[in-house]
Amino acid sequence: MKPVVSVVIPAHNEEAVVPAGLDLLLAGAAPGEFDVVVVANGCSDGTARAAARPGVRVLETPAAGKAGALRLGDAACRAFPRVYLDADVRLDAESVRLLVEAAGRPGVLACAPVPVWDLRGTGPVVRRVHRVHDRLVAPSRALAGVGVYVLNERGHERAFPVPDVISDDGWVDGCFTGSERVVVTEARSVVRPPRTVRAHLRRRVRVRQGNRQLAALGRQGSPLRLGALGRLLAAREVGPLDAACYLAVLAMDRLLTRLRRGQAGWGTDAGSRHRDPTAAS
Repeated sequence: MKPVVSVVIPAHNEEAVVPAGLDLLLAGAAPGEFDVVVVANGCSDGTARAAARPGVRVLETPAAGKAGALRLGDAACRAFPRVYLDADVRLDAESVRLLVEAAGRPGVLACAPVPVWDLRGTGPVVRRVHRVHDRLVAPSRALAGVGVYVLNERGHERAFPVPDVISDDGWVDGCFTGSERVVVTEARSVVRPPRTVRAHLRRRVRVRQGNRQLAALGRQGSPLRLGALGRLLAAREVGPLDAACYLAVLAMDRLLTRLRRGQAGWGTDAGSRHRDPTAAS
């Protein structure tokens, strides 16, 4: 069977999470329907071994780096459209099919699913911070921040090869405007945000570093406006304690970003990439 879509999964020390993600992805797929390529990059664990299974090609490189892994996996793909999927994000076969269908619509070059946030194991402060942040970014969310984006052949020509940036999804999102990129409301990706304030701050510092990289390349994003927080409070979509937690963590986030300026790099967010508690040990 000729594959109808290629799926590229960059994986850096993802032994604990990659098996469950692949099992879900392939469970509803016909043999040969998906061309799945896992790129184990710079791993010191058993990621490559954990990813090995029928229907999956595993590539290994000693160089750690998501952008490089994406380029390596992309070069090995056999089909369009192409799904670029974070190793710790869950995506089922039906969502892949919906994304493939959307990528074939006239005028569409790229698409992404709607994220579902798995908050199991997160602390109370992080839950409040996430509640606010998610509502702030939801109106402008497109390809970035959901752990998955999809490019058809024309979209791929515009976005690839991805440069060596922290925020590959931010780069890809900035390659398109308006109706060229769509959110497929019926498709879902399951994303696990950081569990602790410390892990959240590590991730936010990396996000800000990535945004500065994109700005230097002429891809200036739209900053969050705190006035929107006031509107969320007025509409009672978030509570005063939610807002207070968000603002306190935001202040720490900005301070740490200034202290770590110039220390950009891509790595694994260990705060959210942990073994699925429902998976067998």
